[in-house]
Amino acid sequence: MQTAPKSARNLGALEDTALIAMIREGHEAAVRTLVQRHNRRLFRVARAVLQDDTDAEDVVQEAYLRAFASLDGFRSESSFSTWLTRIALNEAFGRLRKRRVRGRTTDIEAIEQTSAAVIRFPSLPQHNPETDLAREQIRQLLERCVDELPDPFRVVFILRDIEGMSTEEVATQLSIRPETVKTRLHRARRLIRAALSNRVAAAFSDLFPFDGQRCVDMACRLCLRLKAAGLLPAREI
Repeated sequence: MQTAPKSARNLGALEDTALIAMIREGHEAAVRTLVQRHNRRLFRVARAVLQDDTDAEDVVQEAYLRAFASLDGFRSESSFSTWLTRIALNEAFGRLRKRRVRGRTTDIEAIEQTSAAVIRFPSLPQHNPETDLAREQIRQLLERCVDELPDPFRVVFILRDIEGMSTEEVATQLSIRPETVKTRLHRARRLIRAALSNRVAAAFSDLFPFDGQRCVDMACRLCLRLKAAGLLPAREI
């Protein structure tokens, strides 16, 4: 029996560190595996900052490009996911600063003191064909609710409640105090979760998906850019 080429092997079971070692040797299949593993988190955090799918996708691609171009700077002192998320956040915040050409800044204290109206939704029964459409509509509504959160609250909410990062991890990523993370998360939850029943809240895990063909296409575009930059061999290993 012939040995399957590396590009066709099941690399999904490998740890990030093993994939990174393969990437340093020029293995394109490892790049694709690593990209598809972390795409959703990076897309979510970038979109939390920029509130635009296209801009967020651009940020994800740039974050990967920067990461793979500077793998020698990754010392494994933190997880690769944490390192990559920091790169994506820096890129997203940089784009946000450029977008604010008029120099407007958000008065966080004023926002925190503002009362927000909360919309309440009825509970839905368990999954069945009759409720599938309703659940999809509610998922879209939840995404809009998250988009409408003030910027500082939205980023914390995405990182903590949707991505499941710890308070300390979020504080490190955003360079703020853990107490500030807790305060902003509390405000965000009050604006969103108080408006939703437990059954609807279960849809949070499906917010802002970045998978399927969209995820594969991202990996393909990134590999082309890595080859153009000389960071991957022209032919797949």
